[in-house]
Amino acid sequence: MLYQRSSQLFAEAEKVIPGGVNSPVRAFKAVGGTPIFVKEAKGAYMYDEDGNRLIDYINSWGPMILGHAYEPVVDAVIQKAKKGTSFGMPTELETQIASLAVAMVPNIDKIRFVNSGTEACMSAIRLARGYTKRDKIVKFSGCYHGHSDSFLIQAGSGAITFGSPNSPGVTQGTAKDTLLARYNDLENVKALFEANPNEIAAIIIEPVAGNMGCIPPNQGFLQNLRLLCDEHGALLIFDEVMTGFRLAKGGAQELFGIKADIVCFGKVIGGGLPVGAFAAQNEIMNYLAPLGPVYQAGTLSGNPLAMAAGLAMLESINKDVELFNRLEAKTAYLEKGIRERLEANNIEFTINRVGSMISVHFDANPVYDFQTAAKGDNETFKKFFHGLLREGVYIAPSAYETWFITDALTYEDLDFTINAIDKVAKEL
Repeated sequence: MLYQRSSQLFAEAEKVIPGGVNSPVRAFKAVGGTPIFVKEAKGAYMYDEDGNRLIDYINSWGPMILGHAYEPVVDAVIQKAKKGTSFGMPTELETQIASLAVAMVPNIDKIRFVNSGTEACMSAIRLARGYTKRDKIVKFSGCYHGHSDSFLIQAGSGAITFGSPNSPGVTQGTAKDTLLARYNDLENVKALFEANPNEIAAIIIEPVAGNMGCIPPNQGFLQNLRLLCDEHGALLIFDEVMTGFRLAKGGAQELFGIKADIVCFGKVIGGGLPVGAFAAQNEIMNYLAPLGPVYQAGTLSGNPLAMAAGLAMLESINKDVELFNRLEAKTAYLEKGIRERLEANNIEFTINRVGSMISVHFDANPVYDFQTAAKGDNETFKKFFHGLLREGVYIAPSAYETWFITDALTYEDLDFTINAIDKVAKEL
């Protein structure tokens, strides 16, 4: 495939946009080469500025669960845009989507809409701190909750040390209130609570991690975090920006049967437009302004275009009783095909999958946290990525990202992908 036009556009973008991109992972720094510039997309396919068709396995990093340019969402946005794009005042639409979300997701009474997953997680942490009157939070290495200062923390020298910033601009004062734990390591989390008695406001976790590849929780891990929070008076926050409305109608809470205290949403809930949200039961949500003392606001929160897109998406998901069965079946089919082709070509690998989230790690050992994910063969991944790109298959340009499966994919698309992987594997 030729990417002359994309290369030209990237050179132009670098002059006026830092790194030529508005989100770092798009820059291809992890895999080398020049980013692909998309012209349009429909269903399971993206079409770049050079006229190439790509089968899409990132789907805007998750939102396009029903495919690109999904007609009910597009129509809803067009009709709403004709009546105005922003008011800064309440609309009935906000209540409609809030009511539907509350009905679909277990264990929440109220929901507050914001503009991104980062904003949702940032606000959830503030709410947890205000509600518990404690300062410290526990997060897990490799879990990404957006670029708010509290979350850009790397592990310290020991299991119970304070975190330290891993981005300039994040202060040591912020870092000291973020405690780092290892994903799927319950004893590590217990040690943090023992070392910080009555100081931890909340645990925040991706119930299925998606930013170190797809990492499922070990059997009983989430259940034991719930018990640990109950024992110590801390809140359990599920960051379901990726998993919400994707793994089940009610997200990971429904899938695993775990009740979180606060749940964060993004991606699917906006139908592809910039939307985030956080939700909880009345007792906690009533701490938010204007009812309570915890302040949170946003000029474009509840934007009518975003709410129209999100409502159309959730309505489609809610009425499609077979959607998650289809997604499960398609992703399982893809996993089986990938496994057979890589094994036939003597490639060392591990595949992780939960529902319609899947990732391939080029290491023969189990991958269950950030440390084990980091052992993967990145050079092999780079060749794998560019080989698939050459064949017309687009996966995330990073070994540390999950693939997202869309219902728009046909079994012919999956077979094409599996055959492409066979071709690429022969070259690895």
